[in-house]
Amino acid sequence: MATTARIVTPDPLLWHKPQRPPILQQIGNTPLLKLERVSAGLRPGVEVYAKAEWFNPGGSVKDRPALRMIEQAELRGDLTHDRTIIDATSGNTGIGYALVGAAKGYRVILVMPENVTEERKQLARSYGAELVFSSPLEGADGAIRMVRDRVAADPDRYFYPNQYDNPDNWRAHYFTTGPEIWRQTEGRITHFITGVGTSGTFMGVSRRLKELNPAIRVITVEPADELQMIEGLKHMESAIVPKIFDPRLKDGEVRVEAEHAWDMARRLVREEGLFVGFSAGAAVHAALKVASELDEGVVVTVLPDGGAKYVSLGLFE
Repeated sequence: MATTARIVTPDPLLWHKPQRPPILQQIGNTPLLKLERVSAGLRPGVEVYAKAEWFNPGGSVKDRPALRMIEQAELRGDLTHDRTIIDATSGNTGIGYALVGAAKGYRVILVMPENVTEERKQLARSYGAELVFSSPLEGADGAIRMVRDRVAADPDRYFYPNQYDNPDNWRAHYFTTGPEIWRQTEGRITHFITGVGTSGTFMGVSRRLKELNPAIRVITVEPADELQMIEGLKHMESAIVPKIFDPRLKDGEVRVEAEHAWDMARRLVREEGLFVGFSAGAAVHAALKVASELDEGVVVTVLPDGGAKYVSLGLFE
């Protein structure tokens, strides 16, 4: 039974929503889908659901923080049309920035590791973003360092949202994704499990759910070690840790091998008809692991993006 929730903070951007271009009004309110076939071996009292974030117009969960970081900067006066939006990205947040920039008329520069998939590069360019590539050997951290150097050299030219350290990243999920999951499960959710990259999804959703019901357990998903490459996920022990990440919030963690993430992504498209990316595969693998240890419960995870951005990797063949 759902716990009676205390009053939570209203979204300060509510009044701003009618002013958004029509395409940006479609961000959020994504479906919550029950996983049937991949969860067939669980006990009868256990249900597993996944939030289908590729339904956002930019194709990923990152549309939510990209929009919020830009709109809050507009309200503060930090972002005007004589400044260029610049940030480090492995792809999805960058596509979100490019989408919002195209709809609102901002120039966007994205710094990303050179080895991100060709599909992500082309999607960002299609919205008009300029791409700058960092060393593939340095991953997301190399892109972060390159952006910091550029902004330090010419601070008046750029607006740097800094998705890894910007609290509007997690607030996007506190005010949207978290309440959506609560409504869609009718308050029955018992476990929330998601991958951490910037950690915005985990931090925002978990904070909101814990306010609504402190008994909900929130669990992170990370690569098993620093050598396991799963797009969108950070191995926190060996990476630049985002300032918005607070490990004290989590009730546990699941470490996932890259091979298991890839296998689950293939299973999801072939058994559930869900064509998703590999971080989604990792999240579902972890959610099923947690669910397998329960006698009853409602487990929810997030499918951050669709699989179309990863076809060139050949892992779906």
